[in-house]
Amino acid sequence: MKNRRPLFTVAALWFGFAFLYVPIFVLIAYSFNDSRLVSLWGGFSLRWYGELLRDRQIVDAALLSLRIAVISATVSTLLGTLAAIALTRMGRFRGRLLLGGMIAAPLVMPEIVTGLSLLLLFVSMQDLLGWPSKRGATTIMLSHITFCMAYVAVIVQSRLAIMDGALEEAAMDLGGRPFRVAVDITLPLIAPAMLSGWLLAFTLSLDDLVITSFVSGPGSSTLPMVIFSKVRLGVTPDVNALATIIVAVVGLGVLVAGWLMLRQDRLAAGETPIRAYA
Repeated sequence: MKNRRPLFTVAALWFGFAFLYVPIFVLIAYSFNDSRLVSLWGGFSLRWYGELLRDRQIVDAALLSLRIAVISATVSTLLGTLAAIALTRMGRFRGRLLLGGMIAAPLVMPEIVTGLSLLLLFVSMQDLLGWPSKRGATTIMLSHITFCMAYVAVIVQSRLAIMDGALEEAAMDLGGRPFRVAVDITLPLIAPAMLSGWLLAFTLSLDDLVITSFVSGPGSSTLPMVIFSKVRLGVTPDVNALATIIVAVVGLGVLVAGWLMLRQDRLAAGETPIRAYA
């Protein structure tokens, strides 16, 4: 007799999926609405995508957000990986507890506290050093690197903790220098975790609103800030079109990352494709 799942469990599962994804599907459907009213269907149309591309404010904000997100995610991945290696491979050293606490702090600290702290830091640096001369894209990047690095460090550290250290020891026994062992053995093994950390950092940077609102200045409004200013006056169809594009891009990125990680795991496990012979 087959083991059947309880009806309540199945219903709760489908309710959870519906609660998460039905609003997204509704938003995507209404992005193709011809009517100016987001709650009234006026026929299928792509007019709001054209309106979106002609809106220079949104286009400039999107390009700025993408540039900040790419740079922040890349630098965060580099620094977070180095911090994870230090915490996992260097044993006990002076300042280890402080480093671990500084990495964990952005994960549990409210964003409004982080944003206010960074704002006061930049103001103090401007008074003492004269840099940064003004708040803008640079201060936003530094702020995003600060909190994104913590997420990358946690992800890479968890991967290093479960990684078999015998591979590195065997490479050193065979005459490999530490740098070559790190490049040839350690880096390929933690590459999936680094990719996951980069994608998470990119998403967090692209999505951040609270911290960015504190450290941004005139002429440096990111995409979340522009969307928030528009939504406060009411949701418009072009916002639905913009959200649909973001969902499509993020979904494609998740699929590609999942495929790459699956392929990496299969190569690491030494699997070979099954071939049919006549």
